[in-house]
Amino acid sequence: KTVNTKRVIQYFASIAAVGGNVKKDASKGTLEDQIIQANPALEAFGNAKTVRNDNSSRFGKFIRIHFGTSGKLSSADIETYLLEKSRVTFQLKAERNYHIFFQILSNQKPELLDMMLITNNPYDYCYISQGEVTVASINDSEELMATDSAFDVLGFTHEEKMGVYKLIGAIMHYGNMRFKQKQREEQAEPDGTEAADKSAYLMGLNSADLIKGLCHPRVKVGNEYVTKGQGVDQVYYSMGALA
Repeated sequence: KTVNTKRVIQYFASIAAVGGNVKKDASKGTLEDQIIQANPALEAFGNAKTVRNDNSSRFGKFIRIHFGTSGKLSSADIETYLLEKSRVTFQLKAERNYHIFFQILSNQKPELLDMMLITNNPYDYCYISQGEVTVASINDSEELMATDSAFDVLGFTHEEKMGVYKLIGAIMHYGNMRFKQKQREEQAEPDGTEAADKSAYLMGLNSADLIKGLCHPRVKVGNEYVTKGQGVDQVYYSMGALA
């Protein structure tokens, strides 16, 4: 389904572009390019290896392409449904997390690793190393360049693109945050703050505020907010939900 959809979109875009006077915005690609390049970007964040399929889309998408009276593409929109969010924090042994993590770790763009404060070893990060970390049929280095190029064609600014990568780095560090139970209390406290410091930095937050929000969230009771202490398991559930 995934590959056939790509072929159909490429066909429509190519036919619609033939003979037309293509107006191109210097900051991004043509409409035809954008429609085609939306796929690599969506697949990087929404596709993963499963037991049956190396490039399985873990979400549904409905693509609507609009044509003008001349048969030329006029616009397009994509609606997404039901992303398998749980895969971000857990994978089965024979499966893999979303492609984007491993594209970045391919070290094709080493400056990203430096910016995200990460190594290129997937086993350093709990959230992405529970299953497979490589796929024989996928070249993660090439795919990273395709994803990065797709952002440019879609009109992302450099700052927006770097913001996306920083959030991916923050998620990887989330999985390395550790908490322990306070002595003689049923409340959690951080067991080291290195991963939290890195996550907070990448998200533009204060590290102490991030830890406080996880360990002592504010809960609305009636018309008032109260601070609630959380146990270790509850903190890990909150962290997974945040990721």
